[in-house]
Amino acid sequence: MKIFLKINFFFLLILIFACNNFQYKATNQFYKQQAASFIKEIAAVPFPVLDSINNINAPQWVGTTNFDLRKPNFVVIHHTAQNSCEETLRTFTLERTKVSAHYVICKDGTVHHMLNDYFRAWHGGVAKWGNATDINSSSIGIEIDNNGIEPFEPKQISSLMNLLLTLKNKYKIPETNFIGHADIAPTRKNDPNIHFPWALLAKKGFGVWYEPDANFTLPNNLTVPYALALVGYDVKDTTAAIIAFKRHFRQDSTALVTEADKSVMAQIIQKKLGLPEVKAVGK
Repeated sequence: MKIFLKINFFFLLILIFACNNFQYKATNQFYKQQAASFIKEIAAVPFPVLDSINNINAPQWVGTTNFDLRKPNFVVIHHTAQNSCEETLRTFTLERTKVSAHYVICKDGTVHHMLNDYFRAWHGGVAKWGNATDINSSSIGIEIDNNGIEPFEPKQISSLMNLLLTLKNKYKIPETNFIGHADIAPTRKNDPNIHFPWALLAKKGFGVWYEPDANFTLPNNLTVPYALALVGYDVKDTTAAIIAFKRHFRQDSTALVTEADKSVMAQIIQKKLGLPEVKAVGK
């Protein structure tokens, strides 16, 4: 009887392990099928687009020898605004949600690479940064398990740093192009939250930062909305842009612009555009 119970217990453990191991078996299979269809499309020989009025099609196809893969140029960092890493993984594997990211970083530092970097994830939504309006097509999305109001775990930030270094080196992403979801969608989003360590990232080459300097200021003829636009923000809603800027660079979510805020704007603009320093008059 004891042997029988032991055997049953053993098979129960196997069953539990199998269920956990294959929790995403169906969605993984869907991923492979979808990726295979894209690969087939990419590998296909280009065909002429017929224009019955103006175009005369070439008698044969001539393929160029000079090309490579399109590469991501931005990294957009999010918090999940959910209660667990598992909840986020499930959200990103349900077709009806229509949201995804390339990477998900759990509280224990585990990194889930959910989508090939060359594929387009649905993480940014309607967004704008500088002149870029289709951010999803030019970016990698990273979601960090965080409910939106709590500090980030040190293990998460450590894993994030390692991941960012890999992405920066692999795709030659400019240091100014590591941004947050709220930066590209200030009227809709507030992630990553106010606790996110942007200054620490910037010290490692992932984003730009500043040093407190009262002598560094905006020129008198440079308005705050125009300054924010030079940084990269969409200023159709100026208040939302100010709040997004202050959340990122000042760890503050108010819409009041102080002289210290203007100093920060001036420094960020100078670093992004490589302009000479602008010192306050009489300083």
